[in-house]
Amino acid sequence: MSTPAEVPAGLPAAPEFTEPPAQWHRLHVRMLIVRPLNEGIAMLVPILVLLFTGNGEKWRLIASGATVAVILVVSYLIWRTTRYRITDEQVELHTGLLTRKQLAVPRDRIRTVDLTSKPGHRVFGLSAVRIGTGQQDVPGTDGLTLDAVTQEEAERLRVLLLQKQVAPRPAGAEPTGEAPEEPALPESEVISRLDLKWLKFAPLSLSGLVAIGALFGVLSNYADDLGLHPVQDLWEWLFENPSFTLLGVFAVGLVVAGLVLSVPLYLVQFWNYRLTREPDGTLRVQRGLLTTRSVSVEEQRLRGVDIQEPLLVRAGKGAKAVAVTTGLGAKGESNLLLPPAPLSVAHQVARDVLEVEDDPTTLELRKHPFAALRRSMFRHVVPWVVIAVGLAVWAPSWAWPIPAAIIPFAALAGWDNYRSLGNALDDRYLVTRNNSLVRSTVALQRTGIIGWRIRRSFFQRRSGLMTIGATTAAGAGIYHVTDVGESDGLALADEAVPDLLRPFLVDE
Repeated sequence: MSTPAEVPAGLPAAPEFTEPPAQWHRLHVRMLIVRPLNEGIAMLVPILVLLFTGNGEKWRLIASGATVAVILVVSYLIWRTTRYRITDEQVELHTGLLTRKQLAVPRDRIRTVDLTSKPGHRVFGLSAVRIGTGQQDVPGTDGLTLDAVTQEEAERLRVLLLQKQVAPRPAGAEPTGEAPEEPALPESEVISRLDLKWLKFAPLSLSGLVAIGALFGVLSNYADDLGLHPVQDLWEWLFENPSFTLLGVFAVGLVVAGLVLSVPLYLVQFWNYRLTREPDGTLRVQRGLLTTRSVSVEEQRLRGVDIQEPLLVRAGKGAKAVAVTTGLGAKGESNLLLPPAPLSVAHQVARDVLEVEDDPTTLELRKHPFAALRRSMFRHVVPWVVIAVGLAVWAPSWAWPIPAAIIPFAALAGWDNYRSLGNALDDRYLVTRNNSLVRSTVALQRTGIIGWRIRRSFFQRRSGLMTIGATTAAGAGIYHVTDVGESDGLALADEAVPDLLRPFLVDE
């Protein structure tokens, strides 16, 4: 155990300073208004159902008032019992009344800072700050959320929390106990911004149909709560009264409604979209009309880019770009770099984000063996043939032509799936492309590959094929080179990361 150094005689002892703990802060008091607004929007439908259904029973009015009162009381209790502080080492959040939660995120584990402002937040100048750590395997362990702080405070926290190096305190300065202020930074570099010409890709993304399906599902759930079963009743009626004309009219109406809704939905999601490179070493994506969102990711966490081309968007020569980075999964919109836009813009964004002269996703890809085509056709066509035969035997006579009519399109999908397969290597990146409905071309840093997963099914072994997956700590966690020849796949893995797979290979 070390002992303190002795002070020579005649010299004054050095003053001792005790570093006070960082101060605790509450969420902004406007949260007492914002949270009921946001919760009230979600509860608006059941409240209206209670108020305007039935025969004006008094209990419905009482239940509606009680629902609003509960929302107000819960909002106050959350505000009253929630505190947070930021120290040099971690971000701490204490919340809860009956069940106390004490969350702490080490600052060196912070991967992303996500600023979100719902309509209620924006009216009162607030934002929710989501601090992500990338630990998504266990629910509830991926960071914490400060909901809500002022927009100015949210921006300050974004810059501060993504700084890994804490500025030293000047000599002689008194300790304040608060996290250090961020230094003044130069202007950010704009990589891409919204162009209204991109709206032509909105109908091709099928977002309108997805929104219709989601709305239909919500309304169906509320109808079921009221004792109505519209989906079941409609299905039974169509089964008893089959009509191809009615089905055709319904399909055309659905498509038209989807096309009409797709453009405003695109604007709601991506209005004021900007992709910037910030002076603090982060990539920042800002977007949103009603709910604004800002996601910042450290560039040093970036492991590659995924150019995704949904079938119809690809037909219109469009694509979207997604970041392959630690701290963000492959699903969701947090990793989006570019919304549906021209393919040339997607490649330009990939070049600028990766800071390379040529986008690696434009490399000429090596084709996979002809056996991969047979396998792709089998997987796409045979299931529909089985369904058609089964319906012809056990279902009404009008049922089997439906899957039979799908078989030619399934064959085209199988051929296109094979046509999309490919792989390539350059000095820094492994490039792999898969799938047909959403063709994905991934450029993954070779230095980010931490292992290989080799899969050979019974049918693949008979065809001399394998699927080899590059495992990484970023994005989806594994990126596949599907149905590649056995020798080609092993050679690709060995060349991409020398000496990682070589001890397991046997020369023949």
